[in-house]
Formats: sequence, C-alpha cells, structure tokens
Amino acid sequence: MALFGVFSIHSPEACPLNNHANRLVAMKILEKMNQVKKKFRIKEIRGFYASVLEHQFVIILDARDAHDVEKMVIDVGLSKFNTLKIVPLNEFAQITKVWKGMKK
Repeated sequence: MALFGVFSIHSPEACPLNNHANRLVAMKILEKMNQVKKKFRIKEIRGFYASVLEHQFVIILDARDAHDVEKMVIDVGLSKFNTLKIVPLNEFAQITKVWKGMKK
C-alpha cells in the first residue's frame, strides 16, 4: 500500500456552501468512501480536510494505486463538482532516512 493525497478544488459557484445540489453530494462523500473503500482496494482513509474559503478538500488515503483512488473518487461523486489531483505521498521521516543515506 502507498499514501496518496487527493487535492480537490471547486469554484465558489460550485461550493457546497453556495450550491444546494453539490451540498447534498458533499454531505455523503465521506460516508460513501467508507462504504466502497474495500471495493477500490483503499486500506484506510487517513484524513479528510476542508478549507472552506479556499474551496478545497484534501484527502489522505492509504491505497494500492492511483487508479483505484481515481475510480473511487469518481464513484462517490467527488469529481462531480471538483477538479482533482491525485498525488503520491511519503511520510517525511522516511524521506529524511533516505537523505541520511545519500552521499554528498
């Protein structure tokens, strides 16, 4: 398994705060993700965060690969009103271990 960040951005007009239809979708996204995560080989949803005034969601997942993450976010409706970027992540402690082992 590997860590992935899902970075989700929407316009103010599409924001669940301002758009009733998208609010209904958004209110169910985390519940749906928990229901279908095994189907898409998602081991764990490590965190789901929102920056309301920046119109962004950030989701941290432990998953098999980015394609599984992509399929899941489409299935749960996150792509309905957001532009998404799926990025592989590493824990910083792991990166520093690699750096310590590098030659000058």
